Amino acid sequence: MSNLAFSLIVISAVMHAIWNMLVKRSRHKTVFIWWMFLTSSALFTAALPLVHEPFSWPGGHTLLMISIGAVSFVLYHLFNGRAYQDGDLSVVYPLSQTSMIYVPIWGVTLLGERLSLTGVCGILLVILGTFSVQMQRITLAELARPFRDLKSTSVRAALLAGFIYSIGSIAEKTGVRHYPPLFFTYFLILSMLLLMTINLCRAKYRVAIAEELRVSWRPILCSGPIVMTSFLTFRYGLNLAQVGYAVPVRQVSIMVGVLIGIFFLRESFGRVRLLSAALIVAGAILIRLG
Repeated sequence: MSNLAFSLIVISAVMHAIWNMLVKRSRHKTVFIWWMFLTSSALFTAALPLVHEPFSWPGGHTLLMISIGAVSFVLYHLFNGRAYQDGDLSVVYPLSQTSMIYVPIWGVTLLGERLSLTGVCGILLVILGTFSVQMQRITLAELARPFRDLKSTSVRAALLAGFIYSIGSIAEKTGVRHYPPLFFTYFLILSMLLLMTINLCRAKYRVAIAEELRVSWRPILCSGPIVMTSFLTFRYGLNLAQVGYAVPVRQVSIMVGVLIGIFFLRESFGRVRLLSAALIVAGAILIRLG
């Protein structure tokens, strides 16, 4: 993986963790995510005239990839929001990023990518770190905790979010191969916003939309550029690297998410979660070397 691709994906990872913190601290998670995408879409649209990249309308195959990606990522956000209702950021966030378990498999089987031994070792370290982040202490008895936690609604929602995200990642990688990442990202965000808007047309969300804006208008305004930066840097990095490496490297965001959860949200079991996050970062470094 090149230095440029690695840097872009790490920047995306940091931005990704920050907007997840904003979602965690919001009152109505699903509604906040909608406001977040509405803000980023407006900012993106305003910035497009300043871009000198030649525009062309997406073809049928690209539109299909945008549609698959949009559906996958909207479901990811819905399940993620559900997980944050009850779960800690420093646990839910790593679990929702378990897409890195599936993406290398999809990359090898569907896209014909090849992984080096160093890269595979890095991916295994990332998986180990994600597993251990659910533990409360380092003992043999605690090894069973991640499996016991499968009874938790927040844990199941986070794991399902990770699996769905892996499907969207493959659609993205396929889409940006033959279409500029900038415009692919723009149409992807608009498609996601449309699906979220349809979901929010239900009666139970009508009061929450105005209430969330009134309570969280500052985080909503901040979230727009954060989401846009996260989306763009990842998709440009994805265009420069194998998807089987790009998605695990992005899991550096787990370290950021864990640090935010421990030091800003005052979540417990900091030592174990920091060690787990360190394993994930070490895995990302091996992937970089691979």
